Amino acid sequence: MLKNGNLWDKLGNLLIGSAKARLDKSGRLKIPERFREILEENYGKKVFITCLNDSSVQIYPLSIWQNMTKITTKGFIHLRSDIYRLLIRVNHLGTPYEIDSKGRVLIQQELREKAELDGEVEVLGLNTYLEVWNKKRLEEMILRHPLTEEDFEKISALSEEEPSPHQINPEPDEAN
Repeated sequence: MLKNGNLWDKLGNLLIGSAKARLDKSGRLKIPERFREILEENYGKKVFITCLNDSSVQIYPLSIWQNMTKITTKGFIHLRSDIYRLLIRVNHLGTPYEIDSKGRVLIQQELREKAELDGEVEVLGLNTYLEVWNKKRLEEMILRHPLTEEDFEKISALSEEEPSPHQINPEPDEAN
């Protein structure tokens, strides 16, 4: 693996891919090692666990969550009714949590019930956060909502827009 600014190093802080995991009887999830290492090295042990859609549970590094919900230069975003509803929803069952010494986080019972999480689960890395899914529910969602040509066109158009501060901009390989 090449070092010093190559693409792999820049991708190293992204949570990508998927892994199987288990919830114990108390509802604790042992975060898969590769995700836990990235979380702890890049964001620390503090996370925010919530449910945005009743289908899965989201685990955000606390710094990412705080950045997403902060006051912007455009004013107090929490005064907008749509933002207010979002904050009410995610904080109703959301919990700040610290990854324990064994790499586990507790997912509240109400969140586990909403997302039908029990026993074996699928943990997806979605760049800056994790989603925890009931495996059967995830497979059903993927089948019900396949990517279309129109989706690919919209996604492609996003890459033509101005890059966000979180986008990766690979530097040319210095060996060439």
